[in-house]
Amino acid sequence: MNNREIAHEWFAMGDLDLDSAAFLLGMRPMPVEIICYHCQQCAEKYLKGFIAFNAGEVPRTHDLVALNKLCGGYDQGFAELQERCIDLTDYGVQVRYPFHLDIEESDAKRAIENARKVREFVVSRIN
Repeated sequence: MNNREIAHEWFAMGDLDLDSAAFLLGMRPMPVEIICYHCQQCAEKYLKGFIAFNAGEVPRTHDLVALNKLCGGYDQGFAELQERCIDLTDYGVQVRYPFHLDIEESDAKRAIENARKVREFVVSRIN
């Protein structure tokens, strides 16, 4: 499998996460923690896909800030995503455990917007 194919595998999985998050918006009560988790996962997979696309070694981390910094080594424009990555990073681990996070519907909607922006940005850089 070449770099492009590996990257597209990452992107396909990221799309599933984003689609799942959008679908869950309609549930009542809204599972905000799970929506936020899927958004973080989408962004993580798109950043890892970009690293793979550029023949980089994909690290085992959920830290979007660190992944975004690695992407910035290939394209300085990734600095534009820093705040979105900061907003999403905590959702990769903390929401998976039974400790309450103070997040609400507006956080879930912002997480979806952030994940979409990360996706759009990565796609614009590989096309």
